[in-house]
Amino acid sequence: MFKVGLTGGIGAGKSEVSRRLAALGAVLIDADAIAREVVAPGTPGLAQVRETFGEPVLRPDGSLDREKLGEIVFADRDRLAALNAIVHPLVGERMAELEKAAAGEAIVIYDVPLIAENNLAAGFDLVVVVDTSPALQVERLVRYRQLSAEQAKARMAAQATREQRLAVADLIIDNSASLTELDRQVGDLWSELRRRARLTARQQMPR
Repeated sequence: MFKVGLTGGIGAGKSEVSRRLAALGAVLIDADAIAREVVAPGTPGLAQVRETFGEPVLRPDGSLDREKLGEIVFADRDRLAALNAIVHPLVGERMAELEKAAAGEAIVIYDVPLIAENNLAAGFDLVVVVDTSPALQVERLVRYRQLSAEQAKARMAAQATREQRLAVADLIIDNSASLTELDRQVGDLWSELRRRARLTARQQMPR
């Protein structure tokens, strides 16, 4: 198994890259998707969130109001830390389950937004950072997620800086141009991941 950490700031386009890698044959473990799963209605995770943040973070149907919760935690680092203390252990447990289910020769892409923030780089064979300028991140968040510029900047401020992410990168995808260019870069990345996975497998073979 070849373990690849994929990260990038909010609005950088990390999900676009992970979807393309999955289509090429990678096993995708998406931390954001799992984070939603562990606080779905009826889960212990949602019960803990409700106990910590109160009924206002729930929708009328009992599901989590992610927008309301985001307004609370991205404006207050202590509240964000409290949320992370609930969600991160649950996400870690579920990711470990999915990893065990992957085939031994698989290239596993861990789509994880907080690799730099939580010092997780050492847990992967390789770290790929999806990069773009902060100005383009804000533009995308306003256009595609209907955030205000102030909300976008607050969410970006809660993450690592661009420089901190690039410091943990083994490979970088520049997602500041067209989707056609992104396709080209991801194709090249997949070829490189396969090459490195084969090399790692040979090095691990008993002599």
